[in-house]
Amino acid sequence: MSHGSTLGSICGPVTGGSGADGIRHEAFLYQGDAGFLSATRDFVLAGLAVDEAVLVAVTQPRIRQLRAALGRAAQRVSFLDMAELGRNPARVIPAWQDFLDLGVERGRLVRGIGEPTWLARSGPERRESMLHEALLNEAFAAPPAWRLRCLYDVGRIGPALVDEIWRTHPAVVEGGLGRISSRYRPPGSAVASPGPDPLAEALPDLGVPRVEFAFGPRDLGHVRAEVIRVALAWGLGAERTGEFELAVHEVATNSVHHGGGHGAVRLWTDDACLICEVRDGGRLYDRLAGRRRPDLSLGGGRGLWLVNQLCDLVQLRSTRVGTTVRMYMYV
Repeated sequence: MSHGSTLGSICGPVTGGSGADGIRHEAFLYQGDAGFLSATRDFVLAGLAVDEAVLVAVTQPRIRQLRAALGRAAQRVSFLDMAELGRNPARVIPAWQDFLDLGVERGRLVRGIGEPTWLARSGPERRESMLHEALLNEAFAAPPAWRLRCLYDVGRIGPALVDEIWRTHPAVVEGGLGRISSRYRPPGSAVASPGPDPLAEALPDLGVPRVEFAFGPRDLGHVRAEVIRVALAWGLGAERTGEFELAVHEVATNSVHHGGGHGAVRLWTDDACLICEVRDGGRLYDRLAGRRRPDLSLGGGRGLWLVNQLCDLVQLRSTRVGTTVRMYMYV
């Protein structure tokens, strides 16, 4: 089966995390409505012309715009609202995996379009979106082959984010010209990284916490009680408080079982968000922990997955000196 290509002129072969063996991961830098359609319409139609399964994950206004441009062809395209799916970017890799698995089951090649960040995104959400982009290359380094185009409106993002785009995508289309990124490092490369490992970077300082305490194996009940007390006092509501309590309990339990037997909890509140951080002395070696749908036939491995489903945003960092999980719940 042949592939239609709308990538543009590429200066050299696309290699590393992008090609016949796994994901072909490219970024497309555009500006405004016209630029969005130039990045999407022909790319979608090229896939449909060779009977590929196509999934577009963008915000609702962009979905409406692309549907109108595609006309009747839009009926053959799957759409997901990225503002809902990707509010916590850790949920996006499983969605792509599900669609890819369905394509393989039906004997079809797959291509997708995603827009991981947009103007209304908060700073932590943007940071996690770029971490997600880096981890995509690791999650889909092996067969089957498929193609993913990630969109970025350069009129609405800063230069620091543009630099991250070049670090996390093997190929970047800018000004209609596709280029290989010299700053990209394929997963497992022995070449020194062009930048810090995003899973090992320090999280921003949030100031003095509202609550801070250490815990051990006998203190898990106290952890849950404090989370409930702060969440209800802040006005989270009974149902959401229960979800947040469960998420924090899962992380604290992991600290007891896998993080040296103890940890520390910190809680912050502001007008829009409740944040709980759990820190311990363990190290997480599975870089995709919580981003793969768990095997329900196994007894464990569901904790971080559950946390990502319950919380609006999760930031996970791990180094030789310890692991930090920061969980967000919005009003």
